[in-house]
Amino acid sequence: MGRDVPALVFTREDRRRYRIKMQECLDTLAQMLREARFESERPQVGLEIELNLVDDAAEPAMRNTDVLEAISDPAWSTELGRFNLEINVPPRRLTAGGPDAWESEIRAALNHADERARSVGTRLIMIGILPTLRQEDIGEETLSENPRYRLLNDQVFAARGEDLRIQVDGADRLRTYADTITPEAACTSTQFHLQVSPEEFAPYWNAAQAISGVQVALAANAPFLFGKELWHETRIPLFEQATDTRPEEIKVQGVRPRVWFGERWINSVFDLFEENLRYFPALLPLCDEQDPAETLDRGDIPELGELTLHNGTIYRWNRPVYAVSHDVPHIRVENRVLPAGPTVADTLANGAFYYGLTRALVEEDRPVWSRMSFAAAEDNLHTAARHGIDARLYWPGMGEVPVPELVLRRLLPLAHRGLEHSGMDDAWREPLLGIIEQRCVTARNGAVWQKEMFHHLDATTHAGRHEALRRMTQLYIDYMHLNAPAHTWPVD
Repeated sequence: MGRDVPALVFTREDRRRYRIKMQECLDTLAQMLREARFESERPQVGLEIELNLVDDAAEPAMRNTDVLEAISDPAWSTELGRFNLEINVPPRRLTAGGPDAWESEIRAALNHADERARSVGTRLIMIGILPTLRQEDIGEETLSENPRYRLLNDQVFAARGEDLRIQVDGADRLRTYADTITPEAACTSTQFHLQVSPEEFAPYWNAAQAISGVQVALAANAPFLFGKELWHETRIPLFEQATDTRPEEIKVQGVRPRVWFGERWINSVFDLFEENLRYFPALLPLCDEQDPAETLDRGDIPELGELTLHNGTIYRWNRPVYAVSHDVPHIRVENRVLPAGPTVADTLANGAFYYGLTRALVEEDRPVWSRMSFAAAEDNLHTAARHGIDARLYWPGMGEVPVPELVLRRLLPLAHRGLEHSGMDDAWREPLLGIIEQRCVTARNGAVWQKEMFHHLDATTHAGRHEALRRMTQLYIDYMHLNAPAHTWPVD
């Protein structure tokens, strides 16, 4: 969904042509996979971070157009809401540049952007859901100016035919309806990209699915929405509900949701793109002029525009990505389960754990996905989102086990091994995975700190719930800039 689209009305003929073009793209992809036309010699990793904009009082600031103009850097772009921005960190080899290179690059980019944002009276914050966001902040006027967001909104509601119901039960209960998809804008995430060969895609995707629950439990950072204390990672159920094109009658018929964990382990990247075409009607049936088969036959690389646009409107928690870079096609796994923040140090620790653990699981003689049901992996994701680092998750050979015990006993040694096989020595790995270790030892992460600090402020200031959330958010921003991992943040 990263491309610009015009504002228009789609006809039946548009949808018929788009369906034909998607099938042509799928057939061309199958041919490219058979003929091994993909870049796999120099695989890279990538990172996208979504952020919120706040004013000096830590309230949401609907100023992304002004801030983008002030930053003036093509790495930055709008997101769905006017209080959102996204940075696309340039891809790199996992071990390029030495231990501190990636962190220095990301911190420099974020610090520069925050400085420019301050020049127009705003601040940047990396957090899963902005705690000071109120329900009245979310409406049609919240949509970013790019026409693609309004068009997507219109198509979701045209398919749905009724308002969205948002329902989450935690310490508090949330029951509300929305007449736009803008509640989705509350969800700000970190997305890790991993380029792989087509032959390796299925095992890496399966591994990413298997550990999604563990990732969310360790990194939960979104316990508040609209002033209510809900799940440790409320972003997961909110995102699933805020883009649901299905009314209740369609849900009970078994139609798949557009925010989707999936329903099976796969054997090829082709499986996922084929499912996209089989299960999901087009939301944005926009056709390119390029004929993919003809382009491939003359020796050029097709963009597969319809296939990639359609894929961008299906929000798998681990999504396949086809892209062409410098006239060479490649395949990536896009890991989308994690919230933004709390710090760059936490973010890179999450990345090290993900990249190392998936590699180690792929290299095992008996893959974890051959010993674990797909349903168990999905249950882990939602259990982790609800309970965070306090969750008990299923793992083969261990049964249901507390997350810290699972990570310390089984998964952290595997992550070390995977990073070692990727070329990271002890001195490089230890600081990164040490953050994960200490989160487990202390049972603390961003969500735990937010909840504890909110309750502390609410009990001591007697200024009201929103004021406690606002002060907590201001403290969060201060600690975020110190870049000390969230498990070290004090509550006083």
